[in-house]
Amino acid sequence: MAETRQGMNMPKADAELDRLAAAAGMEMDLQAAQTLGDAAWIEVVRRMDAMYADLVHHQVVLEKQNQELEEARRFIDGVLEAMSDVLVVTDTRGRIQQVNAALLRITGRNEADLLGSDLAALFHGASADMARDFPRHMRGEGITDCEAEIIGADGEPVPLSINCSPRYDNSGVLCGMVITGRPVGELKRAYSELHAAHARLQEAQQQLVQTEKMASLGRLVAGVAHELNNPISFIYGNMHALRRYGQRLRQYLDVVHARIDDVELADLRGSLRIDRILDDMQPLIDGTLEGCQRVSDIVQGLKRFSAPRQGEVVAFDVVRLLRSAVHWVAKTCRKPPRIAWDVPDSTIINGHEGHVQQILINLLQNALDAMEHMQEPALHIRCETRDGRVRICIRDHGPGIAPEHMQRIFDPFFTTKEVGKGTGLGLSISYALATEQCGGALTARNHPGGGAEFTLELPETPPAVAA
Repeated sequence: MAETRQGMNMPKADAELDRLAAAAGMEMDLQAAQTLGDAAWIEVVRRMDAMYADLVHHQVVLEKQNQELEEARRFIDGVLEAMSDVLVVTDTRGRIQQVNAALLRITGRNEADLLGSDLAALFHGASADMARDFPRHMRGEGITDCEAEIIGADGEPVPLSINCSPRYDNSGVLCGMVITGRPVGELKRAYSELHAAHARLQEAQQQLVQTEKMASLGRLVAGVAHELNNPISFIYGNMHALRRYGQRLRQYLDVVHARIDDVELADLRGSLRIDRILDDMQPLIDGTLEGCQRVSDIVQGLKRFSAPRQGEVVAFDVVRLLRSAVHWVAKTCRKPPRIAWDVPDSTIINGHEGHVQQILINLLQNALDAMEHMQEPALHIRCETRDGRVRICIRDHGPGIAPEHMQRIFDPFFTTKEVGKGTGLGLSISYALATEQCGGALTARNHPGGGAEFTLELPETPPAVAA
């Protein structure tokens, strides 16, 4: 029976065991689920923290970009406000999208009324028809310096110089056009002022040329006075001798006309030295004529220097002109320089003789001034012709040109001389005359053997230049 009970209780025991096993498994599943849920919540929280951090970062970046965008907008508004030229931005149909303050000032209208209106409404008369044609041009190369008239604040037309350019968006698609305009009245006034300033500059330049010329002429006065004194002295002496001879001849002729005998006439002829007078008169007359010619040459040279023929191109011997300039300038020196010549007998060129003479005198005077304190000043003068151009080199044996002064040597009013001894215009004027009037060149350098050397280069036949 016991066995029977045991056999009868086995199914119950198995069921209990199954229940207990199921309960144990459920408990294990609950524990696993609980463990899995904690991890998921931790992951969710971690991801939420990361998303919040990203949101904060993006918010900071967005605020910075908004600030930069606002600064850019204020900058553009400031530029548009400060522009003196008119600016209009339109769409592809010619509807106004933006204007600047310059347009509002000229037209006397406000921005709200203009935005969205037709561009052509701004223009006056025939210019309005031209403005309606602007959209067609924006698909081409645009419009440059087109004169048009807009309606001013007082209803009167205001002329503008218009430029029209196409405008593209970020994708490169045509989205409108940009029209800029500058009042032509301002341009005309600016051109007029520029023209007047240029005329005043030319007048001042001519005055400076004449001033420098007169300054150089003043420095030559001592030498000229000495040169004039020599021919005038022997002309004066010759005239006194001729006056005495005239008195003797008159006395002799009076006796001849009185018809005295031949013996008395011969004695009188001997006592009055009539034969000697007749022999001496021709040399006296020749000397007087030579002196007069020398005076005339001196005067004519001074006239050419003080008032050269500005617009006339003539043939002249530049070597003769060079020797003459050296002769005149050397007369003004306390210590006449030793001169080494390396020039041909004659070189004929066509040009402005007066200008060339003034350049040579300025260069020579400048060279001698550089050797003012030397015991034995010396000049080396060379002239040669090459490839249709004549080169005249004037070298002194002074201290040369300082390197820091080399770039400024031809600048107006630049001088290293003491106050009162130079205006700083001689080399500047010489450079202008050589390059602009004579079609040549003027350069300076320090000679390898010492001293400064200036080279004047002239064409044998100058190009057509303005006098």
